Amino acid sequence: MSLVELIAQADERGLAASGLACLDRCVPLLGGDDEVLRPLWGTLADGGDWAEQLEKARGALGATGPGDAAEGEAEDEAALLARRMLAAAPAGRSAAEVRLWADGCSVASLHIHRLLDPAEDAASVDCCREGRTEGVSPLVAAELRRQITVLELLAGHGPAGLRQALAVSTEGRRVLRAVVSRRARGRR
Repeated sequence: MSLVELIAQADERGLAASGLACLDRCVPLLGGDDEVLRPLWGTLADGGDWAEQLEKARGALGATGPGDAAEGEAEDEAALLARRMLAAAPAGRSAAEVRLWADGCSVASLHIHRLLDPAEDAASVDCCREGRTEGVSPLVAAELRRQITVLELLAGHGPAGLRQALAVSTEGRRVLRAVVSRRARGRR
């Protein structure tokens, strides 16, 4: 099933987890520590106050400027896209609100990975999301797999899939942090 189809079929929790996972993987671009979004993950598991935790995360991640976490044109654009994901996060978790956000986060995260991948990428983000992956660069292909995996875990396991979805996101965050670090070292 394509990513577009998975998003269309996901429930409120799956959509919120999908958007949050995309944002979580991009935290290295925002200058945040690895645990900054953990309380938001907790609200998906225990029904806590999403809006309150979202505001705390925005406060924690808003302290740095768009160019503070990474240097260079691609990183600046990538950081801007990540900031927009955070800014667009809805305070409510209705299916309509989180579906729009999850879809936007999916597109933004794939664009971020495309910007930061040194390999040529011949496929558009829309094609990737629809399941046509020929010519997709390795970093984008890996991000696409992570997005699909998160949605499948939540669809197949419900709340019990959150821990595995967080693990998938954590692994993706480490990959992106390494890419940003490698690019920064290459410019020195």
